[in-house]
Amino acid sequence: MTTNGNGKAPVLVVLQMTGGNDFMNTLVPFTEGIYYDSRHTVRIEEDQVIKINDKLGFHPAAAPLKEMYDNGDVAIIQGIGYENAIRSHFRAMDIMHTAEPNTIATEGWLAKAIRQIDPHGQNVLTGVSFGRGLPRAMAAPGVRVTSVGDLDSYGLMTSVEIKEDRAEAMDIFKRFYTPGIGSGPTMAYLKQTGDDVLTGIDRLQEVPGQYESTVEYEDNGLAKALRDVARTHIAGLGTQIFYVQHPGYDHHAIEMPAHEKLLGELSGALRDFMDDLREHDVAEEVVIYAFTEFGRRVQDNGSGTDHGSGGGAFIIGDRVEGGLYAEYPSMDPKTFANGEDLAHTFDFRGVYATLLEQWMSVDSVDIVNGKYEQLQPFKTA
Repeated sequence: MTTNGNGKAPVLVVLQMTGGNDFMNTLVPFTEGIYYDSRHTVRIEEDQVIKINDKLGFHPAAAPLKEMYDNGDVAIIQGIGYENAIRSHFRAMDIMHTAEPNTIATEGWLAKAIRQIDPHGQNVLTGVSFGRGLPRAMAAPGVRVTSVGDLDSYGLMTSVEIKEDRAEAMDIFKRFYTPGIGSGPTMAYLKQTGDDVLTGIDRLQEVPGQYESTVEYEDNGLAKALRDVARTHIAGLGTQIFYVQHPGYDHHAIEMPAHEKLLGELSGALRDFMDDLREHDVAEEVVIYAFTEFGRRVQDNGSGTDHGSGGGAFIIGDRVEGGLYAEYPSMDPKTFANGEDLAHTFDFRGVYATLLEQWMSVDSVDIVNGKYEQLQPFKTA
């Protein structure tokens, strides 16, 4: 296990950027003529880029993330993907959730990790998701997890209201996943997890009253979710895997203002979250993994960008050895996947293996269904 500085159990916060983040406009290849030739409207001009070296730079809205990068706390994983990438949102996200691109799997990669961390299911809060519905990554038969909307709302709800809210969240899960994995596995999982969710909620209701902080989070959904993660972690309830979501990245139109808003929310929320953890002296045991289901096409469509491949991700934390990892996808059109997409340079399952084995001390082979090249993004001392 990577040393976290205080001997406490490692914690992984998974942040899903839903919709397919435009990696080219997040980490901009500002010296590549093909970038500007292909993007006539959906592009970041060189004088606006926040440069990290002589070839790449952040979107200007990601200034807080750039500051964290300069402090050595952000590992940028370039060119994430897999062979024969899928452009369907549902299937692509399902692949990311199950680490299985070739068949429809019934178990999430994080659920498998939770099974190893807590094999007897003693703590329903080992895995906690904040947001609507239950992410498939956290779902597997026999694995106990808790999924709630937000702590403040649950603290004010009656038991009847909590049951109604839980039923709505489970219905979302049922409607979303039954087409992919069938009603049998879906209903079996819902039956098993219903009481677990309520048990977890009972324990989480006390968390807000135990929390004090000078950090003022911004007023958006992601910031509130990360604040809930901080509050739960600071309360010491034994959660080792958290899940939060930041929707809205599917920019087929009006991408420039929408993407700017999202990257501003993302960067600000991550900055405030890390500041909060440091204020409470619990930052060294936490690592964040921010990912998306795919990248966008090289060519814009005049107002936005369409589904592509060759995306990117971030690993963030005080125990992270910041920098660039893997290779930025080639901008040579001869290398483009499907003649129009950035080709991936690093298999996403290798990133999972890195997080699981090097940070969480969990055997990754059965989770990612094989052995994959790993990165070295963590400090060793």
